Amino acid sequence: METCNDPNCPIHGSLKTRGRSFSGTVIESKAQKTATVEWQRTYYLSKYERSEKRRSKLKAHNPECLNAKKGEIVKISECRPLSKTKHFVILEKVGKDIAFMEREELIEESKVKAKPAKSEQTEEQKQWNQSKQEL
Repeated sequence: METCNDPNCPIHGSLKTRGRSFSGTVIESKAQKTATVEWQRTYYLSKYERSEKRRSKLKAHNPECLNAKKGEIVKISECRPLSKTKHFVILEKVGKDIAFMEREELIEESKVKAKPAKSEQTEEQKQWNQSKQEL
């Protein structure tokens, strides 16, 4: 870790933490000094006597000294409101979420798949066009 001049850093600055704390995966860190953290939780449905998986997402302050990147597991803690949506700050990096990175790669691959060109028609499409012309 490197030192930072950020007054909202819980390690080097004067920001105090309180209340709730969670650990989750950083899913986005494009904004300046802000990261979106997500984690799964189970929610019990009493009607069906089953539990389901739900996701919680929130924005957290990302100090310069930590600089958490997409796919890293971090610990966050509640603090005073830093902006309209930021009420949490990243305390430490725990490790990398390998499953998250693999999921992201699969999503990217599915977007890139080539579509067949319009000039290449299947046999069914050719038969359909011929039957339309006969009518």
